[in-house]
Amino acid sequence: MANIKSQKKRNITNDKAHERNKSVRSELKSRVKAAESDESGDENALNAAIKRIDTAAQKGVIHKNTAARKKSRLIKRVRTSA
Repeated sequence: MANIKSQKKRNITNDKAHERNKSVRSELKSRVKAAESDESGDENALNAAIKRIDTAAQKGVIHKNTAARKKSRLIKRVRTSA
């Protein structure tokens, strides 16, 4: 444990951000799985997943290049399975 006051404050801030990011990441994974398993070929699940990926990148939960890569691979998987 840190002895420096500013580091103690920073640890608290990091824990709060970690909890927020966990929920965003969890929802992101859920939307991606739903889009991949959607057999009807409906665009709504895919669009929802892409929106969540963009939101996570915008909030800084994932890097923008990671978001672009995830979207590209997701679209590729959905298009080939449909």
